[in-house]
Amino acid sequence: MVDRTDPGPTSASVRRALRRAATGRALDVDEATALLSARDDDLDELLRIAGEVRDAGLRDAGRPGVVTYSKKVFIPLTRLCRDRCHYCTFATVPHRLPAAFLETDEVLAIARQGAALGCKEALFTLGDRPEERWPAARAWLDERGYDSTVDYLRACAVAVLEETGLLPHLNPGVLSWSELQRLKPVAPSMGMMLETTATRLWSEPGGPHFGSPDKEPAVRLRVLDDAGRVGVPFTTGILIGIGETPAERVDAIFAIRRSHREYGHLQEVIVQNFRAKPDTAMGGLPDAELHDLAATVAVARLLLGPKARLQAPPNLIEDEYDLLLRAGIDDWGGVSPLTPDHVNPERPWPQLDELARQTEKSGFTLRERLTIYPEYVRAGDPWLDPRLSPHVTALADPATGLAVEAARPVGRPWQEPEEVFGGGRTDLHATIDTAGRTDDRRGDFDSVYGDWAEVAGKVSPAASGVPASGADGDLRAGLRLAADDPAALLEPRHADAALALFGADGPALDALCRLADDVRRDTVGDDVTYVVNRNINFTNVCYVGCRFCAFAQRERDADAFRLSVEQVADRAEEAWAAGAGEVCLQGGIDPKLPVTGYADIVRAIKARVPGMHVHAFSPMEIVTAAAKAGVPVRDWLSMLREAGLDTIPGTAAEILDDDVRWVLTKGKLPAAAWVEVVSTAHELGIRSSSTMMYGHVDHPGQWLAHFRVLAGVQDRTGGFTEFVALPFVHTNAPIYLAGIARPGPTWRENRVVHAMSRLLLHGRIDNIQCSWVKLGDEGTVAMLQGGCNDLGGTLMEETISRMAGSGNGSARTEEQLRAIAAAAGRPARKRTTAYGHPSR
Repeated sequence: MVDRTDPGPTSASVRRALRRAATGRALDVDEATALLSARDDDLDELLRIAGEVRDAGLRDAGRPGVVTYSKKVFIPLTRLCRDRCHYCTFATVPHRLPAAFLETDEVLAIARQGAALGCKEALFTLGDRPEERWPAARAWLDERGYDSTVDYLRACAVAVLEETGLLPHLNPGVLSWSELQRLKPVAPSMGMMLETTATRLWSEPGGPHFGSPDKEPAVRLRVLDDAGRVGVPFTTGILIGIGETPAERVDAIFAIRRSHREYGHLQEVIVQNFRAKPDTAMGGLPDAELHDLAATVAVARLLLGPKARLQAPPNLIEDEYDLLLRAGIDDWGGVSPLTPDHVNPERPWPQLDELARQTEKSGFTLRERLTIYPEYVRAGDPWLDPRLSPHVTALADPATGLAVEAARPVGRPWQEPEEVFGGGRTDLHATIDTAGRTDDRRGDFDSVYGDWAEVAGKVSPAASGVPASGADGDLRAGLRLAADDPAALLEPRHADAALALFGADGPALDALCRLADDVRRDTVGDDVTYVVNRNINFTNVCYVGCRFCAFAQRERDADAFRLSVEQVADRAEEAWAAGAGEVCLQGGIDPKLPVTGYADIVRAIKARVPGMHVHAFSPMEIVTAAAKAGVPVRDWLSMLREAGLDTIPGTAAEILDDDVRWVLTKGKLPAAAWVEVVSTAHELGIRSSSTMMYGHVDHPGQWLAHFRVLAGVQDRTGGFTEFVALPFVHTNAPIYLAGIARPGPTWRENRVVHAMSRLLLHGRIDNIQCSWVKLGDEGTVAMLQGGCNDLGGTLMEETISRMAGSGNGSARTEEQLRAIAAAAGRPARKRTTAYGHPSR
């Protein structure tokens, strides 16, 4: 409930906040809210302070006094929408339109006219998922073979790139992580207005967003974060004057700041003022007052800082150009010499000559930019897909990243660059055990992972360490259940007992491990199994920015490498000659790996060594490759299966809980996407392992939830061959070096997790593997005595854990693995990937 009796800030509180702002102090919510009420002399002082912050940022960016704009065409791909925003005239109903969508030829006609006039941006604006509300939209897409509006948007963006050379900027509304992955290769930038974080404006009848599922603030905040996780240069902003309180307005700015600090992806923030439109539910409300707009822009500048690029639409400000420039904007947004503003059609854009004159009148120079902002143009990876680089490079000034104003867009093929994939420190698999890594961290450590303070703020207090605890009654109940019906520990009604077991120590822990080993013996016998295999990491170039990963390198880092297809096949052939029956392939999410690269690698191995089992590509690799190719995961996996893929590793799981996942991984696929990939693989007959990496920023409640997810998948598909517990190796992990993660699991936790995996997955997954790479030989023996039955593989090479600082080597011979089993008092047996008996 909003308190509308609050008298608001006093003049003293406004002046106090101004003094703090003038001295560069950080403002809190109350101070920022107070400044929104500044008027007269106080407003002038606020604008002065904000303008100085903006000016400092432009100087630091190397373009002092430059205010930018983008020369664009506006392409209203569809005006149908499933939402019902009460101020919108853009969205309409099917019978008022000639067709549900623009045809591709109509899209290209607009783009070609724009290109002829020197426009460089194609702004695609459209309603959210109209096919979910309007049968006409669903029928239109079906008739043309498109599964969704997003699929059609992707196709249109490619057509614009290839036929006209204009750079697409996509505004399709709410997108999922997977959809952002699919659209990133076809657009240098995307956007979605946050508008507000005031949930009541969405949830309460009569609110401007009531009845609009895509306007729920929590949903839109998730999109902002997902765009950062995917590495999309993204535009967002707030809409003021729609019924929000000053405090709610400030809260939205703080939310934008938090997302950008964590991911660094918000290239532009728009502060837009509400303008009432006739024939809408809010047509009778007053427009947002322009001095209120100026104060909000100034507060946004102070909160977002000098590096933020801040915009106010010039067609909505009643010629108050100087007022907004004084307030701290440095961008006028997209301006079109051809198309109207279809969202605000009653308010035409200013002529470019007039915009330049007004900007110069206030002491600034107007310069054209591209839809992707200069900072992201110059950075390149990970922000710009290689298939877009030629289109952007043709229009960008390499020195500034701004547009070359005289350049004219020309259609270019949307394709991967023609270059040989391979090179770098390709002997790292061998020299990691001798020369080691060049440095303990990659060169962009301070920027690629986001603001570490923001990251630390998301870590659950429960993750500071796992105490050996639990009520005695729960512990005793847990041990009884582990003896009588271990799988029942996964049931929610037994959560307290399961969590008590995760806290077991001393005699209780010894009893737990004995019970787990008894279950192991009854389930799979005494044989300790292993596979003769070779790990092949074909590239470590990766820009996802997982905060736990010490393996990933930038292309220019000293330890970076890429193997060619032939080099991968060579290593597979060497492994076969050495007795291996499996190769395990995983690599970084390398933006320059061709779309065909994954299948090419599999085919090359099968051509060279037809009998080799190819166990390859994590769910993260699969989902990003499918998105890059623009096909569903099922189709991508089917293609890999036809190429010869046998099974996939169930890595990239980490912890299947997005709260901890986004702290730990930054940009890796969400838990639901991981489940989708492995489930789809299983349905296609491609089995997988399952994993959990623990001992970082996690806690037992998340471990238990993770096991429940795995059990659910196994109940549906039966496709998991094994479970592998992976202790976090902390030494060179960025999140540990930043002081956020703890230094891996304790010895007690290792025993607990392995024992509990045997018990919790009983009847579902028979094979429980322990990692000698991470545990060492002595630790592995102990896990074999506490529920495990499998040692994994000989590996022959292992780079990922070794780069993280594991001190247990990168290979074991069969004799060494048999010796580990013997030390545990058990016989050893060689197996296949799927736990059969090998024929060689």
